[in-house]
Amino acid sequence: MNNSSDSGICLSTPQHMSIPVLMCLVYFMGFLLNVFSLWVFCCRMSSWSAGTILQFCLALSDALGAPVTPLIAVYFAMGNKWLFGKVLCTVTIVFVSSQFYGSTIFLTLISFHRYKAVVHFNKSSRMKDKSFIKKLCAGVWLFLITHSLVYGFGVPATKEGEVTHCLSFSQVSLTNSFFIISCVLVSIGFLLPLSISATCYFRVKNALTCLNITAKSLKVKLKSQRMIQMCLIIFTICFLPANIIGITATVMMKFYPEHCHTLHQLQTAYYASWIIAGLNCFLDPLLYCFGSQNFRDAFPSFHIKSTEPQQSDTEMTPNAEKITAV
Repeated sequence: MNNSSDSGICLSTPQHMSIPVLMCLVYFMGFLLNVFSLWVFCCRMSSWSAGTILQFCLALSDALGAPVTPLIAVYFAMGNKWLFGKVLCTVTIVFVSSQFYGSTIFLTLISFHRYKAVVHFNKSSRMKDKSFIKKLCAGVWLFLITHSLVYGFGVPATKEGEVTHCLSFSQVSLTNSFFIISCVLVSIGFLLPLSISATCYFRVKNALTCLNITAKSLKVKLKSQRMIQMCLIIFTICFLPANIIGITATVMMKFYPEHCHTLHQLQTAYYASWIIAGLNCFLDPLLYCFGSQNFRDAFPSFHIKSTEPQQSDTEMTPNAEKITAV
């Protein structure tokens, strides 16, 4: 059925209640896990490595989506009617966008950090310098805030027909803004980080087959490879659907606006993909817990007794070179 108004505007359709319920559940539980992770970083770890700084920023970005999730849930429950004004719409977009693309960027930096530590372990690298990492993270946060504000003010809440919408494909007056911003964000915020993460993984994998290393150092390097692999898996599972659906919807919105039924299906799928993206908030704490010795050391009782020697995040590699912590 072509659900459109006399003016040619595709009228928004209410979302199924399972979407806001699942969204609130996923983001709330993820928020608790990341608040716990932030508490561990701040209160249980006496010293931070360069990798710890990256993990802290990842946990912080993961927690940003939860505070505005109730607003989105009410929006869906009210039949896609935004009741909170333009300012809160902009704030919601800023938080959601910062959480979404902050996670992809910091996952990529963690992968690149491990790549430098394994493949170039015998060379000096600024990725091992905590001072540089702090400046790098500050630059990333500046970029996230800037792009989120541009996004928020570029696609504000608008009244389409008799209903006010926020971040909806029914906002035909913002078609060009949606299209341009989506293309830029998918390119810079997803495709570029994904390419870097994938390159890091395959470079590390190839390095393990080429380097002449001992069994002990091989274990350390395999651990780094698994961490990069986990970052890549989280990256792909959580963020690939939202980016594909989002860019497809904006293309349909710009070039085929008369296909209302398809646009409604894409919008529902896009909102559902936010739930999948929220699973990132569950998976990233596992990255800290099982990929960082420093994180586990914050809880001595967490260790499982083993006859193997414990290896810290600054474990020695052959010829006395060190792998920097993650």
